[in-house]
Amino acid sequence: MPTVLVTAFEPSGDAHAAPLVAALREMAPGIRVVGWGGPRMRAAGCELVGETARDGAMTLVGLRKIQEVRRIVHQIREWCARNPVDVHVPVDSPAANWHIAKWTKRHGRGAAGGSRVVNLVAPQLWAWAPWRIRKWRRTSDAILCLLPFEEEWFRSRGVRAHFVGHPVLSHAIGPDALARAGAFPQGSPRLLLLPGSRSGEVRANMPRMLEVFRTVSRTRPGLVGIVMAANDALVPLVRAAARGGAWPSNLHVMHGDPDAAIAWCDCALNVSGTVSLDLAHQRKPMVAVYWTGMVKVAGGSVLLTMPHRLLPNIVAGERIVPEFVPYSGGTGPVARELGRYLDDPAARARTARDLDRVARQFEGHDPGREAAGVVLGFLQD
Repeated sequence: MPTVLVTAFEPSGDAHAAPLVAALREMAPGIRVVGWGGPRMRAAGCELVGETARDGAMTLVGLRKIQEVRRIVHQIREWCARNPVDVHVPVDSPAANWHIAKWTKRHGRGAAGGSRVVNLVAPQLWAWAPWRIRKWRRTSDAILCLLPFEEEWFRSRGVRAHFVGHPVLSHAIGPDALARAGAFPQGSPRLLLLPGSRSGEVRANMPRMLEVFRTVSRTRPGLVGIVMAANDALVPLVRAAARGGAWPSNLHVMHGDPDAAIAWCDCALNVSGTVSLDLAHQRKPMVAVYWTGMVKVAGGSVLLTMPHRLLPNIVAGERIVPEFVPYSGGTGPVARELGRYLDDPAARARTARDLDRVARQFEGHDPGREAAGVVLGFLQD
């Protein structure tokens, strides 16, 4: 039986892989889809051998994380030695997945004597390490790109690439999400805080986000806010941002319903990352921030080659929403940018139009089925 191996190491990778798994199960029910990943892959029909992408699964840091990744890589290699793989689909997480792909490329039962390797989620070499393209030429038979400009970037450098669209922008916002938004707290203006999906992000960003919220609330008595935690386990971390002080009465904490929260809000204060595309999907203005230390900010200014850091700005090719990424400064500049959106409907409307241009570049794509088509093409070689 032909076997496709999918390896994901983060909750975001689990989410990206699930549509591919579901499409493979539908389009080619006779193949075996096996993986290391999380609950979304399992729900899509993947035969999950190990859980590596559930919330909190890879939250170790430093040496402990390196040792855990090495242990999992060794486990996957041992499994593959006993169960030959036709196509390996590494999903994002290049630091871990590259070591697996390097091995599967030489072992397996593909036409060239090893597995074919189809990377899902292009490594962001265009942002910080274009010289590493040689490594990807050696290990990757194809790269499935989630951003529209990436296909040409990789192809022009000798790597087969396909833009398949982005799962965040491929699903319609259903009326049920809009109905749930109608039951959210009332007030005006409405501000959504999105502090991140990882505990480290919440700890680093939520205290300062709370400070920004208090600042913009002082001169806007009708303002109401929601903090949307990614899951219930992060709610205590969100609350801890008050550091023993009083929690604002006009700021409500919820979890697990980002579509409804985005539909509800006028604008958002959010960390950088995929959530910025969730906001672009609903054409909601945002101010993006990622607080970190001065050393990392200085390092980013040297290593990062792109003029923008936030995905909507990168796709647009210009700064259409304010971004403080990475950032080690105070909350004042962030609050001023946010205040412009809170006070000026015309500014929100202009940004919504800019975000519409971004979102339209993803229209007409079904990431799961398009990615599955590429994988199945290699099975048929």
